Order: sequence, then structure tokens, then C-alpha cells
Amino acid sequence: MALTIGSKLFKKQYLSTILDFRIMKFLRFFILLLTVASCATKKYIDKQGLAKGIKSATEETYVVVDDQKRLVHQKQMIFTRNGRIKYSKTVDASGHLVQETKKKLWFVVEIYPDKEAYYCKTRWKPKQRERISCYTKKRYKQNESVYHYNTDGTIAKIVDHFAPFHKAYFYYTNKERSKIVIRDKNEALIDEVLLYCVTKDEKGNCLKEIRISTKTNRTEETILKLHYH
Repeated sequence: MALTIGSKLFKKQYLSTILDFRIMKFLRFFILLLTVASCATKKYIDKQGLAKGIKSATEETYVVVDDQKRLVHQKQMIFTRNGRIKYSKTVDASGHLVQETKKKLWFVVEIYPDKEAYYCKTRWKPKQRERISCYTKKRYKQNESVYHYNTDGTIAKIVDHFAPFHKAYFYYTNKERSKIVIRDKNEALIDEVLLYCVTKDEKGNCLKEIRISTKTNRTEETILKLHYH
């Protein structure tokens, strides 16, 4: 009888140990997944060549004609500790919503005033690339682009997989973005935009940037207001 009770206790303890081991194994696996999810995508601050420690930012884009500026849109961004966009809201010159984004665990929700929300997933690919795909109802693909990165995390090239299938090439001078060349799927030139940083803060972030199209001569001015942790 004592042997039977002892055997039952041993079996119970053994099963409990196995269960604890499986739970810990699952937890370690889940933590690994979270780590991969948080590290797989490139950080916004790295893509834009910004310094670390930014808590929030406001970006204002103007069109400049005859030295007169006209606001096109304003974008407010709140960042995670590691430099990814947690929340953003873009409005036009009249204050009407253009786009709102919310970062979730596995995807980013893009909200629009005149169409269904997009659910965008980022998948890391070999050779410093990301594939960003956006869906409606989490099922119907609406657009997809592949981002190619330099080793420092800045954008090297963006290739659209949906019409009009444009490609954007990014060029840098002294580690600063200086030119964007846009081509069609046959590599025919569509536009070339020259970028000039006019004002920087003490951390080297560009606060005022001028963009000039060599094709249309359109001039834009971007003002960036940063808040640090």
C-alpha cells in the first residue's frame, strides 16, 4: 500500500515537473517571438537618420511658391522607447484627418477618413530587406513594397509591388540624405528630388529641409519639431 502511494506521489511530482518544464519552454518561446517581433522591423529613427531618445515629433510640410509658404499637411508622431512609431496622426491644412496609425503587437493599423482601415504587416527578408504588405479586413491585399536598407539602417531603395510599380532610390552625402530618384518599372526616370538640410539641432537632427524636384521645379519645405525623453 505504501509503495502504491509512493508511486502515485512520484508520478504526480514527475508530471508536475514535466508540466512546469513545458510551461517554461512555452514562455521562453513566446518571449523569443516578442523579441523577434520588436527587433525584426527597422526603427523609424534609423530609417530617417535621426538620433536616439526622441519621445515625440511634429512634422510640417509646406509648398513654397515665390517665397510664399503654404501648409500641405502636419504629422504628429509618438515613439516607442526604441525609436519606432507608436502612434501618428496626419491632418491637412484645414485640420481634416488624412491618416492615423496605431502600432499593435504584430501589425500597424492605418485609419483613413474615406476608406477601410489597412492592416500592415512587416516581414524581414535576407540581404537587409523588409516586405511591408497592407490588407483590408486583414485578408485583402491593397499594396505591398519592399524596402532595401543600408547597413546603418537608412533606406537604400523602395520597390512597389502594386501599380504603378515605381522604384525610389535614396542617395546620401556625408551620411545625410541628399537625393531621391524615382523610376518606373522599366527604369525610366520619373523624377529626381534634391534634398538640402538648412537647420540642425545639437544632436545633428535635421529640423528644416528643402526638397526641390528637378523635373517640375516644385519646392517643398519640411519643419521637424522634436521632443526628447
